[in-house]
Amino acid sequence: MLDLRLLRYFVIVADEGNFSRAAERLHIAQPPLSRAIQQLEAHVSAPLLDRTMRPLRLTEVGRLLHAQAVQLLARMEDVDTMVKTAATSRRRRFVIGFVASTIYARLPEMIREFRKVAPDVEIVMVESTTLEQIAQLKDGRIDVGFGRIRFDDPAVRRIVLHNERLIAAFPVDHPLARGEGPISLHDLANEPQILYPRSPRPSYADQVLSLFRDQAIEPRIVHEARELQIAIGLVAAEEGMAIVPESVRRARSHDVAFRELAEPATSPIIMSHRVGDLSPDIASMTEVVRRKYRDWGHDAPLSGQL
Repeated sequence: MLDLRLLRYFVIVADEGNFSRAAERLHIAQPPLSRAIQQLEAHVSAPLLDRTMRPLRLTEVGRLLHAQAVQLLARMEDVDTMVKTAATSRRRRFVIGFVASTIYARLPEMIREFRKVAPDVEIVMVESTTLEQIAQLKDGRIDVGFGRIRFDDPAVRRIVLHNERLIAAFPVDHPLARGEGPISLHDLANEPQILYPRSPRPSYADQVLSLFRDQAIEPRIVHEARELQIAIGLVAAEEGMAIVPESVRRARSHDVAFRELAEPATSPIIMSHRVGDLSPDIASMTEVVRRKYRDWGHDAPLSGQL
């Protein structure tokens, strides 16, 4: 597992382009900083910096790691702020678990609407897999979850909000990216596939594998990424292509191209909460979900379900 301290050192060295200035900024000596970067390079089994250039420049692998490290460190800062705020807040807390791909699928719009109808509630967002959400709901660590995997548990109520279409994502200069009309899974049989998430399983990755195997195709997997953002980054870096939810198209367009699939392919967006939870916050959230889906022109979940 990557060490957050090493990632922070790497980002600062990359930003400064110089070990001496980075060491001064970190208030450490240069030799231990150099050893830290070498340790990180040994972990990823590739050089991250071109040391022959002045200022230092990132290698191709270094650019990929830098982009993800910046996002990860920013997320950790958000978590730190969130926890400190929660520790001092006296407002009622409502904790929402979500898988990363639902951020593209209009979850932020629902959260903004929920803030309007529940202004006195402190909202806490927790990124977690669908299976993690089941355990978190049962343990009381989250109040509602938004995921993609169908998983039954007698203590958890799960409602399919929408079946989102899946599409193919290619590097922008890939030959198949320039075609017109839907593309068949059979045309992708020999393409290097980037799958996510790597763990835990079952997951969205198994939904994608089933799509291919239902067509008697064994996909050629070249990478199993930890999360959607990394998978899309690998696509942009021309490491392969990926099958992703359609909503991703709205968030990434300058270096990734998308095509619809010829075969029917969807992934559900599922809302989960504890069975018997009659809290006013759950009632407000379900009403927001129903109203927003109606506004977006989707079939709103049945009143009896919510």
